Amino acid sequence: MSRDPLGDRAVLTVRGSAGRRVPSRTRPSWLRVDLGLFIGAAGLSLVGVVLVWSATRADADGTAALKQLVSLAVGVVCAVVVTRLDVRAVRALAPIVYGLAVLGLVAVVSPLGSTVNGSRSWIRLPGGMTLQPSELMKVALAIGMAMLLAERADRRMPQRHRDVALAWLVAGVPVVLVLAQPDLGSALVLVALSVVIIAAAGAPALWTVGVLVAGGAAVAAAFLTPVLSGYQRNRLRAFLDPSLDPEGIGYQTRQVRIAIGSGGLGGQGLFEGRQTQGGFIPFQETDFVFSVAGEELGFLGAAGLVLLIGFIVVRCVVVARRADAFGRLVAIGVGVWFGVQAFENIGMNLGVMPVTGLPLPFVSSGGSSLIASWIALGLVGNVASASPPGRR
Repeated sequence: MSRDPLGDRAVLTVRGSAGRRVPSRTRPSWLRVDLGLFIGAAGLSLVGVVLVWSATRADADGTAALKQLVSLAVGVVCAVVVTRLDVRAVRALAPIVYGLAVLGLVAVVSPLGSTVNGSRSWIRLPGGMTLQPSELMKVALAIGMAMLLAERADRRMPQRHRDVALAWLVAGVPVVLVLAQPDLGSALVLVALSVVIIAAAGAPALWTVGVLVAGGAAVAAAFLTPVLSGYQRNRLRAFLDPSLDPEGIGYQTRQVRIAIGSGGLGGQGLFEGRQTQGGFIPFQETDFVFSVAGEELGFLGAAGLVLLIGFIVVRCVVVARRADAFGRLVAIGVGVWFGVQAFENIGMNLGVMPVTGLPLPFVSSGGSSLIASWIALGLVGNVASASPPGRR
């Protein structure tokens, strides 16, 4: 055992074929933490607190923004702890985290669950707090599937059909439970995360094609069968024709587009947006927080949010490129999660995607979403800090 010249922790050493000592790092080093990733997420989260405050100040008098700040503090602490975990501990904990997340989803569809807007997605906690297990399942699925598929991927061997079938079984259980709530948006994120991780691990192309076909059939079933609640089916149908629900989701999306369009280049000014401060947009601090940026900060402010989210996604990909198989799959999964969810949220604000209720990562009000996003960021930080320097 020797000291790591780049950090303050001891590292294990093994003998190479020529007898030289080769460090085997499993503990992360602060010197290799991707600070840009954390700084970008911190800036995005603080902007989110301000936008939530603006959207709720007339009714909540800063309470929602304070809760968001507390959730941010908890999330940052969780991210720091996860960043410092031994890589072997992360892999060993993956089945436990996955099992706990599944139990949370089962609890949601039991009498313990709480229904909001036609979706039974929350568990009420003491003190008026709520927990949304589907957000934590995104973390659990990313590390769980990476653990299952990393061994053969590390050897650059194609995945066996039975390994891929097991991975899809692991992914399918939470997807079915989330659809039972029903929460189509979160289910789509879980499916996208799973598809990319399995494909990146070297699965046969036939599996990817088959899953995409099955996904298209599932979306068609969402429109044609009662798998979704009437409230959610109305959301999807109103996307195609807002006149079908002129006083519900059609009204919301119309007001959102008015707010974003009225922001112009530089916006109407923070706390000065007519639609936002007038309370014309229901759930603006959650589903439609992007419209606050569009109206009050204008095109420049909204574009800045998009660039920050894009920066975080790109950094996840960069971290994945220099990591081992397990770390690469985790970082790719997290990047897909953030990218797909941001695309859907911003798209539904702009009227180019159906309204599914997905929050904007790091920005929308919601403790479960914010904390889960920061835990995922801690996983990527762990991957970055545990990767050998110079690896490509």
